[in-house]
Amino acid sequence: MITTATTVGAYLRDLPPDRRVAMARVCSMIRRSARGVRESMRYGLAFYELDGPLFALESGRRHMSLYVAEHDVVVRHKEELAGVNAARSFIRFSDFNRLPLDVVEKIVRESVVARRARATSGTIPTQAELLKLWAIKETAVQAPVAVTRSVAPAEKAPVAAKRAGGAAAALRGEKSSARNTERRSVRSS
Repeated sequence: MITTATTVGAYLRDLPPDRRVAMARVCSMIRRSARGVRESMRYGLAFYELDGPLFALESGRRHMSLYVAEHDVVVRHKEELAGVNAARSFIRFSDFNRLPLDVVEKIVRESVVARRARATSGTIPTQAELLKLWAIKETAVQAPVAVTRSVAPAEKAPVAAKRAGGAAAALRGEKSSARNTERRSVRSS
């Protein structure tokens, strides 16, 4: 789902009720379990950052995906969760009524510990590396560019367009110029 929301709150408000509740529960759990994370919207996803991107949350038409930057943590818990794609380091939730928040909370807490350890060693992945890992293409998730039209002034209109009107246009021009002359003479008197 491509969104133009600039805050996670606005993103949640734009969702249908079933997805909104599920997403809000996961967002709330991340904020509660990962103290110090910064929440933002980028690429149409809710990002959670701690020394760089740590999680990204996306709402699809029939699923919700939680992307986790700490790949090793996802691999450790892949047996506990259905819908884990260990190769791309994300968890896909297709049943909004049965979110395994207890296991996801473990993943969130362990990811924060792993990120802090990586920060001290200086091996934090860049955003570009994470987008590649998560197979997210920047151009695919950006909001479409607004379409604008510019209208050329009448005197710069192509010659062919002027000729297309033919005699009828010439007659209308003569009538309007006659009216303009009449108006000018009335005003000056």
